[in-house]
Amino acid sequence: KQTKKKKTTLFSDSKDFGPPRDRRCFDVQALQVTGGSVTVEQGGTAILSCYVTGTNDDLTQITWQRKTREKPHNDNFLTILPREGVQFVNGGDDRFKYIGNFNNNNGTLQLSNAALKDEGSYTCIFTLFPSGNQKIEIPLNVLVPPFTSVKDNLPTLGTEEVLFATCTAAGSKPPAEVRWLTGALGDKVRTTANSTQYDNDTTTTVSSLFGVPTREINGHQVQCVISSDSLSKEESLLFTIQVYFSPTEVNIRMISEDSFECVTEAKPNANFIWSRSGQSLLESSVKIDGAKLQLLSLTSDINGLYQCEASNTYGSKRGQLYVHVASGSCSAAWALLGVFICVFFLSIVGAAVWYFYTHEDQRRRFTLFWQRVPTNEPAGNSAAQQEQHQME
Repeated sequence: KQTKKKKTTLFSDSKDFGPPRDRRCFDVQALQVTGGSVTVEQGGTAILSCYVTGTNDDLTQITWQRKTREKPHNDNFLTILPREGVQFVNGGDDRFKYIGNFNNNNGTLQLSNAALKDEGSYTCIFTLFPSGNQKIEIPLNVLVPPFTSVKDNLPTLGTEEVLFATCTAAGSKPPAEVRWLTGALGDKVRTTANSTQYDNDTTTTVSSLFGVPTREINGHQVQCVISSDSLSKEESLLFTIQVYFSPTEVNIRMISEDSFECVTEAKPNANFIWSRSGQSLLESSVKIDGAKLQLLSLTSDINGLYQCEASNTYGSKRGQLYVHVASGSCSAAWALLGVFICVFFLSIVGAAVWYFYTHEDQRRRFTLFWQRVPTNEPAGNSAAQQEQHQME
């Protein structure tokens, strides 16, 4: 608190204090005007305390003046009179409320929803009779907390250093400190920081995180820590480093006797589209569920080359699956093995075939051949690059 004192000097001329006309002087500390500087957070409530003590003078008026960012020229904006009460000068402002007591020489004001425009100097003036005006200046400081955020720069897989993310503390007063906690990453990353100050004395501070976008660094969690006098405590923002890349090799795996799944690695996750080369997919024969393909009926209708395309924002790749179903006759069942093998087979097991058709004429047996077809090799590649299955 600030206190403005007025020294009063008293003189005595009395026989009781010595010889005639013996003058003695006594210093008495009397009238005091008390107030103090105020700091408030933007949007908060400020109490502009002001009162006078040590006087028996009559208080006739309390006047408030201000010189702020919004109103750079010192002027009266509010008066308090014993009968009329509070009166605004040059327009009212409901954010100001008189919470003092005129009879107790208390001129305290309350300012709610304080804004940066209110920052400045406020003067409280007491008009006393007969001593005159007594005043005190009250500085008001408005703190502005920063708006904090972390922005992902969406780095893609590579071997050169790139920007991973930026952490921003915007519009702070006073300036905020921004730093990264990178833990075990150590010298695999580095940081930079810069600040921009604006005409209203607020500052935006940006700290950037750099590194080489590898698979090893992908998924690591770091923290951006912001501290400022305008914050009651440090603010910590968690961030997971994400390295983005297009789908890698697309594999098709069998998950049951009639179901297959398209598998790949991608960031962000890939979307999958199944198609059939040269033909449309029959809803009655196959069921598509994202990366999964289910064969609903093992008939020759489903024969053909199926393609699974995996794609995301950064690219796409395909995997292929060849499906062939042979039913009933030997020539159909073993079409993939060739006509000559079929003829040879018939000459040896004719009796078995006769038995099959005379005892189980209502039974049908199905043979499904499926084969992964490499997307980056010709169809006639060696067995080491292909996988073929037969199911009965």
